Amino acid sequence: MGVEIDGYLAAFANLRTDHNRNRWSAATCYRAPHKPFLLLSILDQIAQGGITGNFIEPSFELAETFVQYWSRVMPLGSSGNVAYPYFYMDSEPFWELVLRPGAEAPVGRTVSSMKRIRELYLGAKLDEELFLLLQMPSLRERLRAVLIEKYFAPEVRPLLLEQGEINLQAYEYGKSLLAASKSEEITLEFKNESLGRQVRDQGFRKAIVKLYEHRCALCGIRMLTPDGHTVVEAAHIVPWSESKNDKPTNGLALCRLCHWSFDEGLMAVGKSYEVKISPQVKREPNFPGHMLTLSDRPIFRPQDSTYWPMLENFAWHRKAVFRK
Repeated sequence: MGVEIDGYLAAFANLRTDHNRNRWSAATCYRAPHKPFLLLSILDQIAQGGITGNFIEPSFELAETFVQYWSRVMPLGSSGNVAYPYFYMDSEPFWELVLRPGAEAPVGRTVSSMKRIRELYLGAKLDEELFLLLQMPSLRERLRAVLIEKYFAPEVRPLLLEQGEINLQAYEYGKSLLAASKSEEITLEFKNESLGRQVRDQGFRKAIVKLYEHRCALCGIRMLTPDGHTVVEAAHIVPWSESKNDKPTNGLALCRLCHWSFDEGLMAVGKSYEVKISPQVKREPNFPGHMLTLSDRPIFRPQDSTYWPMLENFAWHRKAVFRK
């Protein structure tokens, strides 16, 4: 076992990455961070139980985790494409892409989108020995440490370690939200208030977006990008500052326009789970477009009625926020 882990530690420390001082900053040791971010995301997915067999699918969850790492370290406004490391990882000795039946591997061409990745490949496999090692938390963390220490500057390393902790605890918190009964109290205590807030926000978002299957409860729009972005956000009906309530029955998945409109009191939900539009939308010199067509239409709800929003929460919103 010692010989095996040493070999993979060396492989993780010697990834084939673009090394260019003009393209990459000191934060990533002047090297492309794509492969380290992808491997960190895979470690997180294994720790969370999202990857249980030796088959790495190009899933939305994997792409989303990659984006979280990218956003934590890379300059604001830059975007990382998980398709690049997923495709180019095939140059590493421990990674094997699995073609779809009938598909042909591209020769001399780059596959630069997750849409194309999914068209060509079923997924990827790791070395069996490596996958077995990754089932052991202590060895998994040794491999994580190599990635962080080799490819990132000292001032960035704590951020990546923290992000890994946030990802795991947010997953656990989201799972607890889905498992709790309506009357059960859920507490989340952290010595670091900022870390606790990030875990709570991310865990609440994971639970709500999953329940609504990435669909806006009010307008019904559902849009997912292949690279790990979704059009919907997780919204509290009664704000956290007022309720301290993260349960799914106090949440909605909303697109950005509906989220803003709901928080501003321009939209609400009635006693029979129907959409309500504020009269002020018509009075002001607005161009509400499709918003008026949503009036009195039933909202989209989770399949399991256990997670339907509580009507008492909507009643609070109509009284405290909705513009009559």
